[in-house]
Amino acid sequence: MSDWSAGYVTDVGYTFGYYTELSPLRIKQIFAYAGLKYPEVGTACELGFGQGMSVNLHAAASAVEWHGTDFNPAQAGFAQELAAVSGSGAKLFDDAFASFAARTDLPDFDYIGVHGIWSWINDENRAVIVDFVRRKLKVGGVLYISYNTLPGWTGISPMRHLLTEHADTMGSEGHGIINRIDGSIAFLEKMLGLNPAFASASPQIGPRTQKIKEQNRQYLAHEYFNRDWHPMYFSAMTDWLSAAKLTFACSANHLDHIGVINLTGEQIQFLKEITDAGFRETVRDFMVNQQFRRDYWVKGARKIPAPEQVELTRNQRVVLIIPRADAVLKVSGGLSEAQLNEPIYNAILDFLSDYKAKSIRQIEQAVQSKGINLAQVAQACMILAGTGQVAVAQNESDYAKVKKSTDKLNAYLINKALHNGEISYLASPVTGGGIAVGRAQQLFLLAVQQQKKQPREWAQLAWQVLDGQGQKILKSGKALETAEENIQELTEQAIVFMEKQLPILRALHVI
Repeated sequence: MSDWSAGYVTDVGYTFGYYTELSPLRIKQIFAYAGLKYPEVGTACELGFGQGMSVNLHAAASAVEWHGTDFNPAQAGFAQELAAVSGSGAKLFDDAFASFAARTDLPDFDYIGVHGIWSWINDENRAVIVDFVRRKLKVGGVLYISYNTLPGWTGISPMRHLLTEHADTMGSEGHGIINRIDGSIAFLEKMLGLNPAFASASPQIGPRTQKIKEQNRQYLAHEYFNRDWHPMYFSAMTDWLSAAKLTFACSANHLDHIGVINLTGEQIQFLKEITDAGFRETVRDFMVNQQFRRDYWVKGARKIPAPEQVELTRNQRVVLIIPRADAVLKVSGGLSEAQLNEPIYNAILDFLSDYKAKSIRQIEQAVQSKGINLAQVAQACMILAGTGQVAVAQNESDYAKVKKSTDKLNAYLINKALHNGEISYLASPVTGGGIAVGRAQQLFLLAVQQQKKQPREWAQLAWQVLDGQGQKILKSGKALETAEENIQELTEQAIVFMEKQLPILRALHVI
């Protein structure tokens, strides 16, 4: 009897997360900043899409033609359901990678995304992915791939081994993976309490165990407990992807492009002296103890002349996606937390505070009287994007093309909030992807759609739903007991939502 799961966890579904790194739109900002030629993405593919949140939000909120596969039929079924609801036309399958790669009804792709899954599959499936990219990614096309990285996992991998071996040998199959995970964590904690020499030699194990204990069990099942689990050096990834004629372009993480927040001046100079680009990336990983890489690879990477880079940079569009009053003028990098230049960032944030998408050119013109130049604006927008305070925006002409799809998808997702809080993202035709909106806020939106005018009415609707499911609001770590206490807390949240989040969601055309 064949093992269709190939050792991958299937008895619990993956989380309903959204990963903005998978959005082709962000390529434009990052490639322009790095001085690289980027493709106009018309066709895209996601391999191993999990529950399909990212692929569906991107398909509904953009004009890109999306394809993808996830071998888990339950997850693929949910993803297909979302695609049908939105009418995006996304073509999503439950094929294993080999079967999907053999399909004859797929176009060639401008962009292929592989988020995380590379670390959890065997070499046979990696070879299938590489061959698929070699055959189906267009010349000039971009591969986004993320994976667990060495040396960052070096000290932690023995802990992972112990957890999985306990689950395999001491856990009971009949109790399911979640109970086995709980049992493995309890065992690890007990062992560490006996002060083994390993813990003394690896001081990060204690804090890491505490972090794992607090994490979502579905996430842990897929992150740690698959049969295959292979963190990889950058040089090994280069060896794999060279067979697909791919060249490393740059990191897909905005903040990786800002050297001073990740490296000392001496480290930056040391890396500049390394002439081989691939070896330089490997050494950088040692400098920052890299644990997870998010990278762009290109089939034919091309540098662009400085004048073209300036023009492409000016054409980029961004939009503020958090309340202006909540903006944080700090950034955490590999070194430490750094304070951002307040005059520069406040000027830019003030100009974006109407929550309308603006081009870098418009921002540059608005702040140049304050002595702020294009390079400062471009870097600030990279950092603000990297800290989740702004997002790359589509051209305004694209909004109307996809608004009907995002409206349908959002209405469906908001109605699902009546039953559970698993999904905390909605689609924006402005950003071409997902925007974080928690369950309570989705219930407030439902009340708004029902023409309820006052925040207390929104709170009452939310409480009626939560109370009917035996749930209570937590405040300062404690559950509120009475209905009035819960309604009062929800009312306070609704007032904040009305004043801060609702104007942004309207500006982003989420509602």
